[in-house]
Amino acid sequence: MELTQKQKTRLNKLQKRLRREVGSAIEDYRMIEDGDVVMVCLSGGKDSYTMLDILLNLQHRAPVEFKLVAVNLDQKQPGFPEEVLPAYLDSLGVAYHILEKDTYSIVKDKIPEGKTTCSLCSRLRRGTLYGFAQRIGATKIALGHHRDDMVETLFLNMFFGGKLKSMPPKLLSDDGANVVIRPLAYAREKDIAEYAELKAFPIIPCNLCGSQENLKRKQVKEMLQVWDKQFPGRIETIFTAMQNVAPSQLVDRALFNFTDLRADPDAQPSGEVAESDLPAFDFFDADNSGHIDLDRASRIDVVNVYQP
Repeated sequence: MELTQKQKTRLNKLQKRLRREVGSAIEDYRMIEDGDVVMVCLSGGKDSYTMLDILLNLQHRAPVEFKLVAVNLDQKQPGFPEEVLPAYLDSLGVAYHILEKDTYSIVKDKIPEGKTTCSLCSRLRRGTLYGFAQRIGATKIALGHHRDDMVETLFLNMFFGGKLKSMPPKLLSDDGANVVIRPLAYAREKDIAEYAELKAFPIIPCNLCGSQENLKRKQVKEMLQVWDKQFPGRIETIFTAMQNVAPSQLVDRALFNFTDLRADPDAQPSGEVAESDLPAFDFFDADNSGHIDLDRASRIDVVNVYQP
């Protein structure tokens, strides 16, 4: 389909924005370094297509040399169009591998009908991809998660897991053998969706889990969409908060040593306390059983003495 001039202008604007955001994320977290072999995981969805497209674009502009290898895992879902991704990648001239592993049958066998399959499916997929990355000498594994995914995961873990954690832009696998990167960490889902539509990527839907309407993630996504509509900019604020964590202001004893906190008897009071923005108030003077007026002067005077 031929794009109108207005659509071409919009596409160019989106590409520049996504390229800037991906470039910033890569620089901020040192995701890609000179000589890296980046295994780009393609699912056939809008996010991974956009990730590959922007990385290819940046590859020609980046100050470092790195290789891209596209990898798709064919999980043998019924009706999966096997020809779509190879044809698309051939048209780009991108090196790629299509892995075949029947994780679909394993998931259907282990998960009762109607239950959420995403958890087991993602573990099986991740294990396969991690192992293959080592076989081809990939130094980084790129996943297509974006900013909205990361915010949703934060709330999913809080609401349903009792943990304050999300998806990091860069992650070392538990065994220490692989580094996972998320180049779209700063990108908004609505920008990615619009970009994918204008680029006319050959989207492949997930028939295994895409029809599960009661997913917890779907509930959280809808909640955040309502917030964003009522209070524009709230999602950006939440994501900014994820980058400005104050461990001493939370309650995780493993993250901050609360138990050994002691006042320094030699410290000079600065007045910078958590309540410093509250208005001045009077308080009881334990030594003199009196009442102190903080507004009167810099010198503390006992105003009234209370007799027992």
